[in-house]
Amino acid sequence: MMFREFKRQVKKCVIDAMQESGFSPPEFDSVEPPRSEFGDLSISVCLTLARSLKLKPMDLAENIASKIKLSCDSLIENVSVHPPGYINFKLDYSRFAFNTISKVLENKNYGRVNLGDDQKVAVEHTGVNPNKALHYGHLRNVVLGDSLARILMFAGYRVHTLNYVDDSGLQVADIIIGFKYLGFPIEPTTGEKFDHYCGDKVYVKVNEQYSTNNNLLEERKKVLQEIEKEGSEIAIFASKITKRILSEQLKTCWRIGARYDLLNFESDILHAKMWDEVFQKLKDKKIAVTVEDGKYAGCWIVRVEGEEEGEEKVLVRSDGTATYVAKDIPYAAWKLGLTPDRFNYEIFAKQFDQSKLWRTTLEDNKSKHPDFAPYSKVVTVIDVRQSRLQRIIGWILSDLSGGTTQQKYTHLGYEVVFLSGKTAQALGFSQDEKEFVSMSGRKGIYVNADDVLEALHNKAYEETKKRNPEETEEWLHETSEKVAIAAVRFELIKQDLDKTIVFDMERALDLNGETGPYLQYAYARASRLVKKAASEKELTKQGAINIKDESETTLLKEISKFDLIVEEAAANQSPKSIARYLFNLASFFNTFYEKIPVIREKDDETRTARIALIRNFQIVMRNGLSLLGIEAPENI
Repeated sequence: MMFREFKRQVKKCVIDAMQESGFSPPEFDSVEPPRSEFGDLSISVCLTLARSLKLKPMDLAENIASKIKLSCDSLIENVSVHPPGYINFKLDYSRFAFNTISKVLENKNYGRVNLGDDQKVAVEHTGVNPNKALHYGHLRNVVLGDSLARILMFAGYRVHTLNYVDDSGLQVADIIIGFKYLGFPIEPTTGEKFDHYCGDKVYVKVNEQYSTNNNLLEERKKVLQEIEKEGSEIAIFASKITKRILSEQLKTCWRIGARYDLLNFESDILHAKMWDEVFQKLKDKKIAVTVEDGKYAGCWIVRVEGEEEGEEKVLVRSDGTATYVAKDIPYAAWKLGLTPDRFNYEIFAKQFDQSKLWRTTLEDNKSKHPDFAPYSKVVTVIDVRQSRLQRIIGWILSDLSGGTTQQKYTHLGYEVVFLSGKTAQALGFSQDEKEFVSMSGRKGIYVNADDVLEALHNKAYEETKKRNPEETEEWLHETSEKVAIAAVRFELIKQDLDKTIVFDMERALDLNGETGPYLQYAYARASRLVKKAASEKELTKQGAINIKDESETTLLKEISKFDLIVEEAAANQSPKSIARYLFNLASFFNTFYEKIPVIREKDDETRTARIALIRNFQIVMRNGLSLLGIEAPENI
C-alpha cells in the first residue's frame, strides 16, 4: 500500500507547486518510466499544459519542479526534470523499505481494498447444460467466474456466485430420448461417472440417430413439451436425471476449488410464470412488438437500436413458444429486482469448503437463507458467441427499468477453447493435420475436464515424487493435486479474454515456464528459506536501509503495488491482471534469490531485513494465488 502513498505524495506535491505558480492543475496521473534512471514515477502533465499556456514544456517543468517542497517524512528522495518536459520522482528506499515491510508483516490480508463498499454483486458462471460432463473448454468459464468472484470479495464487494441450470432445454430432452426410447440403461455398465456416461455415450448416440430417424425428432418435441409440464411423469424423471448429472458436474467444479452460493433452475423460472409477468410489461411499454409480415410474421420481437433483425431478437415464435432469450429475460430481471422474487430456497448440497449451496424451489420452505436478489451489479460470464444476445438482454433490462439499470448488467466475454491438431489426432477425433479443432459436445469432439485433471495429477505426481522420495503417498497425492489445479487455473486465467486458447495436452502437462506451478515453486522456495533462517529478531530501520540492491528494491516495489493491482483487477473485471502480476513477482523473487545472500549474510540487521522481505513475498504471493483459486504449498 506504500506505493499508493508514494503516488499520492507525488500528485499532491505537483498540484501544490502548480497552485503556487498560479496555474490551475488539470487532471493528470503518474506513470512508471520505462527505465530506472528516470526514477520510479514520472509526470507528463507539463507537455499538455504548456500548449495552453504557450510556454516551453521544459521551462514549465523546471518552474514547477523548483517549487516542489518535500516533507521530512516524504517517500520522495529527489525530483528531476527530463526532456522534453517530464518531472521524475525517485523513491527514498530507506524509508520506503521499512514502512512497506512493516505494514505487510502486520497485515496477513495485505492487498485487501474497499472498492466495493459492501455492495451486493452477483457473478454468474458455469451454466453447463445438465446432460454431460464439463469438457476442458467449460473450465475457462468456471475458472474466470470463480476468480472474479474471489477478487471482488477481496475488493470489498458482497458477492453471490450463481449457476444457471437449464434443466428444461433440448439437450436434456436428448438424454431422456436416450433412456426412454433408445433403451440406454440408467446405470452405466462400465463404472464411469454418470455425467461422463450421459454425455459421452447417451447424448452422442442420440444425436447420431436424429440424422436418420425423423420419428425420433418428433418424439423429442413431445418430450420437451412434457418436461415443461409441472408434475408430469417425464418432468419428474428428467428432474431426477438432471440433478444426478448436476451433482457430478459440481464434483468437477469443486475439485478445482470453484464454489457457488445459488443454483437457479430454469424449470422454477418457467413454473413460477415469471415470463408471463415480464412479457406483459414488455408489451405495455412497447418494448415487445408483433411482426405482421416477412420471415418473422406472427412473432413477438424486440427492436434494438443498432442490432440487425435475427433470431436473438425473437421473444415468442409464431406458434406461441418462448425462445431462449425470452427464458433468460425474467431471470436477468430477477437479479436486478425488476420482477418480484417468487422463489423459495432450499439447501442442495454441502460443498468442499463446508459452505451451503442453495437452490431455487417452488416448494414451501421456511429455511433461513441468504438475502439473494436484487443485486446492485450483475456480471454474467459467458463466451463471446453470446455477446449479441447479452447486449440485447442488457438493452431490454435498461428499457424495462427506464434506464436505471445501465452499467449494472455486464457481460464478461471470452474466446473459446480449441483442441490442438496434435491432441485431436491423439484422441482419435481428426486425421487431418489441422492447427486446431473446434470442440463439439454433440459430435463427441472434446476432452472431459476430469480426464485433463487426472492426467495433470499423474504427471505432477511423477515430478513431485522425484523431488520428495521420502514423503508419504498421501502427501505426494495431496501436493500433486494442488500442482495440477494450479496448472489448469493459471493457464486459463493468464490469457487475454479476446484470445482463443488452443489446448495441447503436452503443453498443459509441462510444469515449467509461465505456469501456476512456477508460482508455487517460488513460494515453496521462499518458505524453505524462511524456515532455514529461523530468525526471531525484529526488523530495524538500519536493516531496512541496507535493502538497496536493485534485485531487492525491484522486489520490494512490486510487493508494495499489490493493493493497486487488486483494485485494477476488480474495477476492470480482469483476473488476468492478478496472474501477470504474480508471474512478475515470482520472477523478481527468483532473481533476488539467486543473487542476494540471506543465510550467509553476516550482518544480523541486514539478514533480518532480507528474511522479512521474503516473508512479505510469501504473504503477497499466498494472497494473490488465493484470488486465482490456487493453493500455496510450503514444499513441492
